[in-house]
Amino acid sequence: MPFAFDLPAIFAFIIAFAIFAYVVMDGFDLGIGILFPALPPGRERDSAMNSIAPVWDGNETWLVLGGGGLLAAFPLAYGMIFSALYAPIIAMLLALVFRGVAFEFRWRDPGHRAFWDIAFNVGSVVATFAQGITLGALLQGIVVRDRGYAGGWFDWLTPFSLLVGVSLVFGYGLLGATWLIMKSEGSLQERCYRLAFRLGIAVILAMAAVSAWTPFLRDAYWLRWFAWPQVLFTAQVPLLVVIATATLFVSLRRQHHYTPFLMALALFTLGLAGLGISLYPYVVPPAVSIWDAAAPDVSLKFMLPGVLVMVPIILAYTGYSYWVFRGKTGHEGYH
Repeated sequence: MPFAFDLPAIFAFIIAFAIFAYVVMDGFDLGIGILFPALPPGRERDSAMNSIAPVWDGNETWLVLGGGGLLAAFPLAYGMIFSALYAPIIAMLLALVFRGVAFEFRWRDPGHRAFWDIAFNVGSVVATFAQGITLGALLQGIVVRDRGYAGGWFDWLTPFSLLVGVSLVFGYGLLGATWLIMKSEGSLQERCYRLAFRLGIAVILAMAAVSAWTPFLRDAYWLRWFAWPQVLFTAQVPLLVVIATATLFVSLRRQHHYTPFLMALALFTLGLAGLGISLYPYVVPPAVSIWDAAAPDVSLKFMLPGVLVMVPIILAYTGYSYWVFRGKTGHEGYH
């Protein structure tokens, strides 16, 4: 049946959406942790933490959905990816736990708040850097033989994966700074305008470096970006990046409250679109496509109704929570 043939593509889209939602929603609160050393202790750090207190733990729902969906819908890919990237994935998960503990303890243990602030920063940086390394290692390809991972323990550790890791730290930092511009007032907002401007420059340079390197990783990537006539389509991505970048810096200079965050989201969206152009239709490049890695159709058909019910519920709850806690955070706090 045509519908059954498309089931792997449907689940690939759902998982890609969950990953995108996680990057967008957890990105800005990880970014606030990355920016913590640049914020003076006291009111500014407390305001920054209060801006994410109502939503930060719910944001990670999308990470669970993406990882669980990958296991359920593409078990072969799940096994290969986790075997190849075990070290950075475990580092990411441990760092997320570490920063979560630090987030709560800094409020309940004020005598050691300086320690918990450092822990929150370190956990945020390590989690972000590990996510970037994971993405870079996946993009450069995984060695597969006989339907299993055939590479070494440190295949993920390359100059390209390190570059992507550093780039993601800059990117999440930009999301965090623009989120605080939108949610804060006074000295904290002024500080974040300056931080966002510097981080915006770093993000654009990092995106340019990653984008210039990616087509040379594999011939297939080069063809997807530059072969005729699809280059007419792919060329729109860098053009839109230029437009979003110009709008970002103009909005920062004019001290808009909402546009900088929206433009930072646009840059991430375009970056993930570029990633999709490079990878599709492979879930484990360069050899395993989404159809090769998919679970049997009968399993996908069984899961699809549940996914189509749960994802809108999660979206509705997430949207409602952001609506309830909209507006400026203020100094009275959430805790």
